[in-house]
Amino acid sequence: MQLRRRRRCSEMAIEDLSPRFCVDTRGPRAAVPPVGASEHWTAVRETREVVRHCIDQLPAHYRSVLLLRDIEELTTSEVAARLNLNPNTVKVRLHRARQTLKGLLDRKGLLAGVCA
Repeated sequence: MQLRRRRRCSEMAIEDLSPRFCVDTRGPRAAVPPVGASEHWTAVRETREVVRHCIDQLPAHYRSVLLLRDIEELTTSEVAARLNLNPNTVKVRLHRARQTLKGLLDRKGLLAGVCA
């Protein structure tokens, strides 16, 4: 357990990035971008493009399960019903899809600084 605790990444506060509400107008107010924000968002955009490209490289039966479960956030039983599969088949395909995607992202060098 101590090894797991040491391996964790530090968490970032989301409050600085989320929109804030004005007291008088009750409308959202844009958060003040921190210094270097444009470089950060450029890197985020590039990372998204690489991840989408890697997802597109997955076989269709893995890609469909991964997109429904992880991107659209459906439950395993909902994915199984939508794809007319057994829930255990969905779990196996999801695991294999994640492992394959991890390997593709590793080759692109995106997982170098990410904690497991």
